[in-house]
Amino acid sequence: MKFQSTRGKAPLVSGLQALMNGLAPDGGLYVPAVFPKLDFDWEKLKDASYVAIGTQVLSLFFDEFSEAEITNFLTEAYENFDYPQKVKIQELDSRKDLLELFHGPTLAFKDMALSLLPYLLTAAIQKTQHKETLVILTATSGDTGGAALNGFNNVAQTKIVVYYPSVGVSKLQRQQMTTASGKNTHVVAVTGNFDDAQKAVKQLLIDQELIQRMQARSLRFSSANSINIGRLAAQVVYYVYAYAQLVQKGRLKAGQTLDVTVPTGNFGDILAAYWAKKMGLPLGKLTVASNANHVLTDFFASGIYQADRDFKVTSSPAMDILVSSNLERLLFDLAGADSVAGWMKDLAEKQTYEIDDKTLAKLQKQFNAAFCDSAQTSQTIKKIFTENNYLLDPHTAVAVAVNENFPSPDQQLIVSTASPFKFAETVLTALGQTAAADPELNLNKLSQFSKQTVPAAIADLFTKKPVHAQKLAIKDLRADLIETLGL
Repeated sequence: MKFQSTRGKAPLVSGLQALMNGLAPDGGLYVPAVFPKLDFDWEKLKDASYVAIGTQVLSLFFDEFSEAEITNFLTEAYENFDYPQKVKIQELDSRKDLLELFHGPTLAFKDMALSLLPYLLTAAIQKTQHKETLVILTATSGDTGGAALNGFNNVAQTKIVVYYPSVGVSKLQRQQMTTASGKNTHVVAVTGNFDDAQKAVKQLLIDQELIQRMQARSLRFSSANSINIGRLAAQVVYYVYAYAQLVQKGRLKAGQTLDVTVPTGNFGDILAAYWAKKMGLPLGKLTVASNANHVLTDFFASGIYQADRDFKVTSSPAMDILVSSNLERLLFDLAGADSVAGWMKDLAEKQTYEIDDKTLAKLQKQFNAAFCDSAQTSQTIKKIFTENNYLLDPHTAVAVAVNENFPSPDQQLIVSTASPFKFAETVLTALGQTAAADPELNLNKLSQFSKQTVPAAIADLFTKKPVHAQKLAIKDLRADLIETLGL
């Protein structure tokens, strides 16, 4: 398997090189040169474990590893998840199921990939006999940071650097990041939003003068954001597993079409569904669910991507994003590298671009897109709890609300991306309860009200003292990184 850049100006690389590079040297994102196909034997897959299905999928992307190695990576990566099957299918009604992806150590879907990525990266270093230490640069809108810090905590030959917006993340997300105690961690709050942090990370990753200085110190950049191909490949796994489980439960017949709705910010999670479909998984319409920062909703309707707009801080902060990086991978698949390079140049220079009618028609054929605001999000949380006695976090509530716009004759899967306890204040308020100033008290209040136990992963989180208090302007990140790395 070889990987190419979405912008067409970088050489083909192996899976190991793509993992370690993170971003292609021309600023593009890595995608498979030829997409693999999976043999869907549902009689076997419906009874297969998550690790077994993961081994089949990841072996196609990273054939430098043996199946035994990948099985070992997956087994170790997910051993501390709080649900034996790793992900859970929750029936919502006769036609809809939720895919719970929040049973990992930081209670968000990012754990599905970021618990695994350190194993893939460190094994890639060993196989290529590189002596450098990887510097994992990461921008986060909330959940990626905590999951990346947990996954790379004291991992040999790595340093993990996380930038998060100083305003917008939940108190619990902030606590998860600022209490990260690994000796290889560096966490900075930035005076800007996620898009500012993500842009800074991308610029640093291809900063040639900085790269040369790092090489002299046996350091090299990589990323834990979903720009890294290891994130995307790992996310494909849970769509295949979910389909198999629905067949096993009798919710689907083998080969039957399954529609998928995903709460979407950086477009990685729904792109993984699209990739699963390209590999042969019988998925139908893919619905892009956005919050009040509805840049994607507008784009799928008009073909015009307009990032120059008011940024809104919402109740679903992990989706507060105006530049969805992984959309570039989808556009490459539909229109090719030359078009993508031009569109991304326009985005960088003008904060906008417009795709051609042919590409827009292809998008609209496969995707639905809609958004809901914070008021609708709260209403949905209350409605589902009242009718189903089931707690939604605000991001999943966005997906449930948007899904209502697109009735379908097919079975529907709605991706549930975070535990409601991770956003206890928002959930309590939606349920008509008064949230306290103390986030630990809110965990207990939500537990008592819902009669659900506070997840063990965060039960004692607020007893930990923060160890990262730095706050910087975006313009100061480069100098801080140079100082942190001793360059």
